[in-house]
Amino acid sequence: SFPGGRRDPADGDAVATALRETREELGVAVAPTSVWGQLRTLPDRHGMTVAPVVANLGPLEALTLNPNPEEVEEVFTLPLAHLLREENQGYTHFRTASGYGYTLPVFLNGPHRVWGLTAIATELTLELLLPGRY
Repeated sequence: SFPGGRRDPADGDAVATALRETREELGVAVAPTSVWGQLRTLPDRHGMTVAPVVANLGPLEALTLNPNPEEVEEVFTLPLAHLLREENQGYTHFRTASGYGYTLPVFLNGPHRVWGLTAIATELTLELLLPGRY
């Protein structure tokens, strides 16, 4: 999943929360001027609202990550080219106890299967950044 967490009282908005959580979880200080915007809010499975924030961190090679071991087990990245290949895209079908069904995107063939809210935020970002290609 992406860095994230609850909004602290000192956070001015969702962007401030995202920047703080990225610093706390990955040790990366992202300048507010690097933020491109916020995607539409999404409900999580616990009834909370998630506000994905998209920012440009620059070249990955230039980033020095210092993950917080209490919050982050592993860090991995996937190139856009990987995410755009049809063989790496799929959908997972879910059914609730009440019989309600829904479908969510999933990204395959990387170091891990990307699914759930992370896949939804990834899909929304791809639709925004690469209209017509995704």
